[in-house]
Amino acid sequence: MNVQYLKQYSPSLNRDMECKIYGHAGRPVLFIPCQDGRFFDFENFKMTDTWQPWIDSGKVMVFSIDTIDKETWSNASGDARWRIERHEQWFRYITDEFVPFMRHTVNEANGWTGYPGIMVFGCSLGATHAANLYFRRPDLFDRLLALSGIYTAEYGFGRYMDDLVYANSPVHYLANMPLDHPYIPIYSLKKAAICVGQGSWELPDSTRQLQGILQSKGIPAWVDFWGNDCTHDWYWWYKQVLYFLPYLLD
Repeated sequence: MNVQYLKQYSPSLNRDMECKIYGHAGRPVLFIPCQDGRFFDFENFKMTDTWQPWIDSGKVMVFSIDTIDKETWSNASGDARWRIERHEQWFRYITDEFVPFMRHTVNEANGWTGYPGIMVFGCSLGATHAANLYFRRPDLFDRLLALSGIYTAEYGFGRYMDDLVYANSPVHYLANMPLDHPYIPIYSLKKAAICVGQGSWELPDSTRQLQGILQSKGIPAWVDFWGNDCTHDWYWWYKQVLYFLPYLLD
């Protein structure tokens, strides 16, 4: 497996950001680590083993980035407005800086012609961020794999609400999306798999709420609830990747 490490300065965040790239060709996949996670978690938690058949065969290139959750969603004692503004800077780092870098890498370096063709993938809070990227920017992302996420910003910000918290809380902005919004027909051209278990440490209510909103808007997504034995753990996320990835890559 071809593995690259990069450190790049981010103007949006005013700091260096690190990433790892796995693979040599294929569809670009953006991996968002779990809460407070780092760019090396994809490898350290052995998710590389699960994705290896698709990476080694040139079907995908996985780009694993850093979170800044310790400054934002996890920083419960910090000023809520500053935290959400900082999160929005991280969002812009992804959309304005890292996505163009991904496109350059896959389009110019390995000839990927699927445009925009970017899958976003995450587990736990990584799934929250992944879903938010997918639903906010369907012009950039055309596949979503979200496992064990929570789709309301209340998880990080409690009852505090402002314009930026709202813009990062899918169950809020999707619920208020008009049926004639131009994004809705765009979603119909894409594929999303959203899964949660019902065992220990899982919180399926948020996924049920999201499912109801998507159905009411006619937004297609494969929303799947696994059983009471399915816990909030890497063991299950490996299984879910193997289950959903053939559908998403078809």
